[in-house]
Amino acid sequence: MIRELDSVVLTHDVPEQGLKQGDVGTVVLEHDDKGYEVEFITLDGETLAVISLSAEQLRSVGRREIAHARAV
Repeated sequence: MIRELDSVVLTHDVPEQGLKQGDVGTVVLEHDDKGYEVEFITLDGETLAVISLSAEQLRSVGRREIAHARAV
């Protein structure tokens, strides 16, 4: 189950926001089981996007995963 302040992984590209599948964000708000508000930041702390996403567009971070950096 995904909760506020959890790290999540994007499962689909969101090109209008410059986001790609695999990007990691933080849930900042739950929308009554209808989705989540998720913040995506650069590694130096700049907010890239805060967007509403459905549960199908996200997944929890896996136990043995490692983050990968890319330029935006």
